[in-house]
Amino acid sequence: MPCCLGYGMLQHHGLYVVQNSGCVLVFQIVDLDMKRNRNREALSALKHEMSDSEKVKVCFGDMFIKFPKSKTREMIQKDQEQLDKEINDLRRELKTKVNCLNEMQGNPELRGYSLSPLSADEIKAINSLLKR
Repeated sequence: MPCCLGYGMLQHHGLYVVQNSGCVLVFQIVDLDMKRNRNREALSALKHEMSDSEKVKVCFGDMFIKFPKSKTREMIQKDQEQLDKEINDLRRELKTKVNCLNEMQGNPELRGYSLSPLSADEIKAINSLLKR
Protein backbone atom coordinates (compact mmCIF):
# COMPACT_ATOMS: atom_id res chain seq x y z
CA MET A 1 0.00 0.00 0.00
CA PRO A 2 1.46 3.38 -0.90
CA CYS A 3 2.17 5.71 1.94
CA CYS A 4 0.08 8.85 2.36
CA LEU A 5 3.14 11.10 2.79
CA GLY A 6 6.42 10.94 0.92
CA TYR A 7 9.76 10.65 2.67
CA GLY A 8 10.57 14.28 1.81
CA MET A 9 7.38 15.39 3.52
CA LEU A 10 8.35 13.29 6.54
CA GLN A 11 11.76 14.97 6.75
CA HIS A 12 10.26 18.43 6.30
CA HIS A 13 7.44 18.29 8.82
CA GLY A 14 8.66 15.58 11.11
CA LEU A 15 6.90 12.52 12.41
CA TYR A 16 5.16 14.56 15.12
CA VAL A 17 2.81 16.14 12.56
CA VAL A 18 1.83 12.73 11.21
CA GLN A 19 1.12 11.43 14.70
CA ASN A 20 -0.91 14.53 15.57
CA SER A 21 -3.04 14.18 12.44
CA GLY A 22 -4.15 10.81 13.79
CA CYS A 23 -4.90 12.37 17.19
CA VAL A 24 -7.08 15.04 15.55
CA LEU A 25 -9.11 12.29 13.87
CA VAL A 26 -9.55 10.51 17.20
CA PHE A 27 -10.82 13.72 18.84
CA GLN A 28 -13.23 14.30 15.94
CA ILE A 29 -14.56 10.76 16.30
CA VAL A 30 -15.05 11.22 20.06
CA ASP A 31 -16.85 14.54 19.51
CA LEU A 32 -19.19 13.09 16.87
CA ASP A 33 -19.83 10.05 19.05
CA MET A 34 -20.85 12.32 21.95
CA LYS A 35 -23.31 14.10 19.64
CA ARG A 36 -24.65 10.74 18.51
CA ASN A 37 -25.20 9.68 22.14
CA ARG A 38 -27.06 12.92 22.92
CA ASN A 39 -29.28 12.32 19.90
CA ARG A 40 -29.92 8.77 21.07
CA GLU A 41 -30.96 10.10 24.49
CA ALA A 42 -33.28 12.63 22.85
CA LEU A 43 -34.89 9.94 20.69
CA SER A 44 -35.45 7.80 23.76
CA ALA A 45 -37.04 10.70 25.62
CA LEU A 46 -39.31 11.45 22.66
CA LYS A 47 -40.36 7.82 22.51
CA HIS A 48 -41.25 7.41 26.18
CA GLU A 49 -42.25 10.72 27.70
CA MET A 50 -44.87 12.35 25.48
CA SER A 51 -47.83 11.76 23.24
CA ASP A 52 -47.38 12.17 19.47
CA SER A 53 -49.75 15.13 19.29
CA GLU A 54 -47.63 17.34 21.56
CA LYS A 55 -45.03 19.81 20.37
CA VAL A 56 -41.52 19.78 21.77
CA LYS A 57 -38.98 22.55 22.21
CA VAL A 58 -35.86 22.06 20.11
CA CYS A 59 -32.67 24.05 20.66
CA PHE A 60 -31.14 25.60 17.52
CA GLY A 61 -28.07 27.58 18.54
CA ASP A 62 -29.35 30.19 21.00
CA MET A 63 -33.06 29.67 20.35
CA PHE A 64 -35.70 27.17 21.35
CA ILE A 65 -38.34 26.49 18.73
CA LYS A 66 -41.48 24.39 19.14
CA PHE A 67 -41.78 21.57 16.61
CA PRO A 68 -44.20 18.68 16.24
CA LYS A 69 -42.84 15.57 17.92
CA SER A 70 -42.89 13.53 14.71
CA LYS A 71 -40.95 16.17 12.77
CA THR A 72 -38.40 16.43 15.59
CA ARG A 73 -37.90 12.66 15.66
CA GLU A 74 -37.42 12.69 11.88
CA MET A 75 -34.77 15.45 12.08
CA ILE A 76 -32.86 13.67 14.83
CA GLN A 77 -32.92 10.36 12.93
CA LYS A 78 -31.54 12.06 9.81
CA ASP A 79 -28.86 13.66 11.95
CA GLN A 80 -28.03 10.22 13.41
CA GLU A 81 -27.60 8.76 9.94
CA GLN A 82 -25.28 11.62 8.96
CA LEU A 83 -23.25 11.24 12.17
CA ASP A 84 -22.91 7.48 11.62
CA LYS A 85 -21.63 8.09 8.09
CA GLU A 86 -19.11 10.72 9.24
CA ILE A 87 -17.84 8.53 12.10
CA ASN A 88 -17.37 5.54 9.80
CA ASP A 89 -15.53 7.71 7.25
CA LEU A 90 -13.21 9.08 9.95
CA ARG A 91 -12.53 5.58 11.28
CA ARG A 92 -11.57 4.38 7.80
CA GLU A 93 -9.31 7.41 7.38
CA LEU A 94 -7.73 6.76 10.78
CA LYS A 95 -6.93 3.17 9.81
CA THR A 96 -5.21 4.43 6.67
CA LYS A 97 -3.15 6.96 8.63
CA VAL A 98 -2.14 4.39 11.25
CA ASN A 99 -1.00 2.01 8.51
CA CYS A 100 0.89 4.86 6.84
CA LEU A 101 2.57 5.78 10.12
CA ASN A 102 3.59 2.15 10.71
CA GLU A 103 4.98 1.98 7.17
CA MET A 104 7.06 5.13 7.67
CA GLN A 105 8.40 3.82 10.98
CA GLY A 106 9.34 0.54 9.33
CA ASN A 107 6.88 -1.46 11.43
CA PRO A 108 4.82 -4.23 9.86
CA GLU A 109 1.18 -3.58 9.06
CA LEU A 110 -1.09 -4.40 11.98
CA ARG A 111 -2.71 -7.80 11.59
CA GLY A 112 -6.48 -7.84 11.92
CA TYR A 113 -6.67 -4.05 12.02
CA SER A 114 -8.64 -3.77 8.80
CA LEU A 115 -11.32 -6.28 9.78
CA SER A 116 -14.95 -5.27 9.36
CA PRO A 117 -17.90 -6.51 11.45
CA LEU A 118 -20.30 -9.16 10.21
CA SER A 119 -23.51 -7.96 8.61
CA ALA A 120 -26.90 -8.91 10.05
CA ASP A 121 -27.39 -11.45 7.24
CA GLU A 122 -24.02 -13.07 7.96
CA ILE A 123 -24.83 -13.33 11.67
CA LYS A 124 -28.20 -14.94 10.89
CA ALA A 125 -26.48 -17.45 8.59
CA ILE A 126 -23.92 -18.36 11.27
CA ASN A 127 -26.63 -18.70 13.93
CA SER A 128 -28.67 -20.97 11.70
CA LEU A 129 -25.59 -23.17 11.09
CA LEU A 130 -24.82 -23.35 14.81
CA LYS A 131 -28.38 -24.41 15.67
CA ARG A 132 -28.15 -27.50 13.44
